[in-house]
Amino acid sequence: MESPLRCEAHGGFGRRFGETHRRQRRQGAPDRPHYPTDEQAAELSRTFGCVRKVYNLALAARTQAWARQERVNYNTTSAMLTAWKKTEELAFLNDVSSVPLQQCLRHLQTAFTHFFAKRAKYPRFKSKKKSRKSAEYTTSGFRFRDGKLTLAKMSEPLDIVWSRLLPEGAKPSTVTVSQDAAGRWSVSMLCEDPSVKPLAATDTAVGIDVGLDHLLTLSTGEKITNPRHERRDRARLALAQRRLAKKQKGSANRARARRKVAKIHARIADRRRDGLHKLTTRLVRENQTLVIEDLTMRNMVKNRSLARAISDAAWADFRSFLEYKAVWYGREVIAVDRFFPSSKLCSACGTLQEKMPLHVRTWTCDCGTTHDRDVNAAKNLLAAGLTVTACGAGARPQRSTPGGQSATKQKPSRREP
Repeated sequence: MESPLRCEAHGGFGRRFGETHRRQRRQGAPDRPHYPTDEQAAELSRTFGCVRKVYNLALAARTQAWARQERVNYNTTSAMLTAWKKTEELAFLNDVSSVPLQQCLRHLQTAFTHFFAKRAKYPRFKSKKKSRKSAEYTTSGFRFRDGKLTLAKMSEPLDIVWSRLLPEGAKPSTVTVSQDAAGRWSVSMLCEDPSVKPLAATDTAVGIDVGLDHLLTLSTGEKITNPRHERRDRARLALAQRRLAKKQKGSANRARARRKVAKIHARIADRRRDGLHKLTTRLVRENQTLVIEDLTMRNMVKNRSLARAISDAAWADFRSFLEYKAVWYGREVIAVDRFFPSSKLCSACGTLQEKMPLHVRTWTCDCGTTHDRDVNAAKNLLAAGLTVTACGAGARPQRSTPGGQSATKQKPSRREP
């Protein structure tokens, strides 16, 4: 029997100063529960600060040991944490739960593992203003009973509005509490979801070409419009940023103006993420095999003329969502090498054109076939991807996969859950 897949259930805290709450108080209605309370918010803020402090101390210690050519691992930094708590300078670390502190050391160990495997850059220090505020609790650091979550060092459960119900009988293994730049608090619970099962196999396959005029172009000829979420709020964002620039640094007015800018960014990101989730879910449900192009976003955004539009399209997020949902539902995602000439190759006769400038959207091959540039590219990607599945030829190794294999030995990204 296949093991159940892991999923996350998210929850948001009730808004303390919402318009509805103010209206109810004016009308004499009893106060409704809100979260976080002052005590809970203070406890979580202390935990965030201690997590950041311990992470930076451990990173500094490992960096110094690296310069001395000494080996330091998680066990060593854990022993350092015990010693730090006994010092007068860092005695405040004892005021928060030890579970998030140990978890941040495990995260640092994972970061170094990825660095030594050449999958990531050297770990960076966490910033008080820029880094994400979060704390992760394992089973020993929280209690979840009757739908109520109580964290370590807290006497009362959290008042949470869940985005969806947890699977029946689910037991969370990890709880992550975070606060974004807009001041929004959230809880994420990791648990086993036995309801997520592979879909019935089909014989459908589709090639997907990403773009800017159209977010996606499918080999079937369907074109999906680019919603351009950032452009819709660009005027509001520019106004908020101008007002922020005029505020005195360190003032309360500047803090409020900064939150307004962060809220606009959060609104844009939420709409973008919601659209990509709906789109990728539909594609995974309708197709057994999905072929995409292995693009490198960090190189493409160096183009100053297109960087803003490329970032708004979020092609990397689209691929990430598509791949993990394919694993969930038993589908195949094949990435064709980015140097494959999908736009210059005629999908009818196979003739390769010498040049294909970006402004050319429709062209006619010597064989007499007139092509839509994007549809033709999607068809060529589909053919190359199916070739990889059938006989292992026609596509170069994926650059995003560390130690990627050649096309003759490349396997689709489907894995058993």
